[in-house]
Amino acid sequence: MIYIILGAIGAYLIGSFPTAVWYGKLFFGLDVREHGSGNAGATNTFRVLGKKPGIIVMLVDVLKGWLATQSVVMLFNYGLIEHDHIIVFKLLFGILAVVGHIFPIYAQFKGGKGIATGLGMILSINIEVALICMLVFFVVFLLSKYVSLGSMIAALAFPVILLLVPKFHQDGLIEVVFGFAIFAIVVLTHQKNIKRLLNGEESKIFLKVRKKNRF
Repeated sequence: MIYIILGAIGAYLIGSFPTAVWYGKLFFGLDVREHGSGNAGATNTFRVLGKKPGIIVMLVDVLKGWLATQSVVMLFNYGLIEHDHIIVFKLLFGILAVVGHIFPIYAQFKGGKGIATGLGMILSINIEVALICMLVFFVVFLLSKYVSLGSMIAALAFPVILLLVPKFHQDGLIEVVFGFAIFAIVVLTHQKNIKRLLNGEESKIFLKVRKKNRF
């Protein structure tokens, strides 16, 4: 049990790595939370620092979620958890990583919205469903130009796909329940975005970054 608890703490600490904050301070001498939307995530990094920094931050944040979730396999290999419990602990460790990203202990508990880290978690749990969710995100984003809308719909797609497609529904309802829990977290972290969307005030993101918008 002590190793499982340490693993859970480790998952949170991995998720807490404030990629956007540290990258901005190290290479640009600024805190991205003080610019743009004030969010410490890939989207705001893209908005404030440009395409390349945004992509780097996004990839690292995805890696955080994947590593934290995949660490459960190491516990299994050492005989610390049973095979039937792998999916439960993957979901638990993955959510802890997402919580760490949203409330990072290394950055005054002011982090991002957990989308990229959540994607890393899903990639570890079910890569096929993760790829479908990514496709959903890109379709919604390309049609609307709203990253927030694409993120929320993609997060909802995860439990819905597990629930409706028998091929992916292999571990009972636990994945579906956790999936809707993740979606609830995404909605909570996007409350301001939802209000702006409803008021027609949400900022659109274009794939081609205009130079005058770059910091």
